[in-house]
Amino acid sequence: MNRKVLNIETGRPTSDGAGVRLNRIFGGHNPQKYDPFLMLDHFGSEEATDYIAGFPSHPHRGFETVTYMLEGRMLHEDHLGNRGLLQNGDVQWMTAARGIIHSEMPQQEEGRMSGFQLWVNLPAAEKMKDPSYRDISAANIPTRTVNGTTFKLIAGEQDVGDERLRGAVLGLSTDPLYVDVHFAPQAQVTLQIAEGHTSLVYVYEGSVQIAGQNIRAGQLAVLSRQGVLEMQGEQHSRAIVLAGKPLNEPIVQYGPFVMNTAEEIEQALRDYRAGRLTD
Repeated sequence: MNRKVLNIETGRPTSDGAGVRLNRIFGGHNPQKYDPFLMLDHFGSEEATDYIAGFPSHPHRGFETVTYMLEGRMLHEDHLGNRGLLQNGDVQWMTAARGIIHSEMPQQEEGRMSGFQLWVNLPAAEKMKDPSYRDISAANIPTRTVNGTTFKLIAGEQDVGDERLRGAVLGLSTDPLYVDVHFAPQAQVTLQIAEGHTSLVYVYEGSVQIAGQNIRAGQLAVLSRQGVLEMQGEQHSRAIVLAGKPLNEPIVQYGPFVMNTAEEIEQALRDYRAGRLTD
């Protein structure tokens, strides 16, 4: 059985941080629909004014952020003293957990900057654990090419050709799968996704056929939760495939805080205002 397309969605232009222009593919409403994922942003521009203001210091609590740079240079710094420069193809996987204050600022004044930021929820039992983060260089992300189609496995495990590929990030409670697929012309691709897991495909170049439906660049396909994923890409098509284990817990979000109850959100706000968010 193959996964079906339940609906096709198009992101909406917005701005975030100090005025960075981006497309919000999903996020901000009906979070249970994408559980365990909370938000996906796609940013990309040749115009420095669209990104130069960056994301000055801001807080998070209760979830993880995943930044995947396609092109450009972005510096991360946080209150723990961590500092890392994200460049072409690099990934940063940050677990905000009980609290982190960080900034993400462009390290270029011209040229193209593009990439994605994904928010992944944490289960209630992990929301108040110690924060952490890891910078993953492009060279350390497992990548394989089979018959001209390239698979870049940021998280999870997947059979690619005759090889079991293990991603750069493994062992998380949400069991995320995060694959960047660069299709050879007319290539047929099959991915195994765990039964019951949420699965999403975002096409960012070209178009991809899934279950007889055409998903164009800038569109997100929300898929059924059973079966394998079969796709066909047109020439030079590229797509992000996301899958994860639903937490099936209440989700209460207030800006950069994602908890399970309104009371926990109020506590996060009190902690932040009192300078205790990261204690």
